[in-house]
Amino acid sequence: MQTKNELNKTRIAVLLILLTLMLTVAVSLPAAAEPLPLPNVNLQIGSPGAQNGPGVLQLIITLTLLTLAPALLITMTSFTRIVVVLSFLRSSLATQQMPPNQVLIGLALFLTFFIMAPTLGEVNTNALQPYLRGEITTDTAFTEGMKPLRTFMFKQTHEKDLALFVRLANMERPRNFDDIPNYVLIPSFIISELKTAFQIGFILFIPFLIIDMVVASALMSMGMMMLPPMSISLPFKILLFVLVDGWNLVIQSLMLSFK
Repeated sequence: MQTKNELNKTRIAVLLILLTLMLTVAVSLPAAAEPLPLPNVNLQIGSPGAQNGPGVLQLIITLTLLTLAPALLITMTSFTRIVVVLSFLRSSLATQQMPPNQVLIGLALFLTFFIMAPTLGEVNTNALQPYLRGEITTDTAFTEGMKPLRTFMFKQTHEKDLALFVRLANMERPRNFDDIPNYVLIPSFIISELKTAFQIGFILFIPFLIIDMVVASALMSMGMMMLPPMSISLPFKILLFVLVDGWNLVIQSLMLSFK
């Protein structure tokens, strides 16, 4: 009898749950069936029936250039060398994420603006402002705007790196800088910047490496084999960096490397 009563109770509970689910679905269906009010959006470029092919193409090219603007800022300016050197500095200090990435990138950006100010001023004067006033065409503005940037990149590019890409492009030996196209100059400039940044980073590592070696030797001589040398040498490296005014020296060296 107890088994039958328990079975009946279970059936009643199941029926109640099913009825509850059916009522919930029945109540929610009308609300879900109501159409949602959607705003009418009409996006139109140019007047109806007009030939907007060149205008649309120019808009697409402009949006593409805006998308590539961060990459152009990184590859065609001094940003690459600066951010790589600052990353080497943080690694040599072994301070993990101090300073944070946002601080290093922000510092690299402002230093880039400082270094590139004369070059960007020439671009603005010779290309951007005349183009905005309608005095020159887009092609002329691009040519005039690239001249200061090409001068800057040629000044910082090693001849060996430039010769590498000239050879890979199967070009004839250029007679002057004007014969070298941008697609050859820009990668040559990038690897030259990386090479210079790694040379500066190697010099930055030497004093901090000496401190690590001295601390590790001292700990081994005292028999402290289980104590991590990095945790002991870190305060001494920070102290040395502060005493010699390291930020001033690093930034000064970076600025002078672009002269």
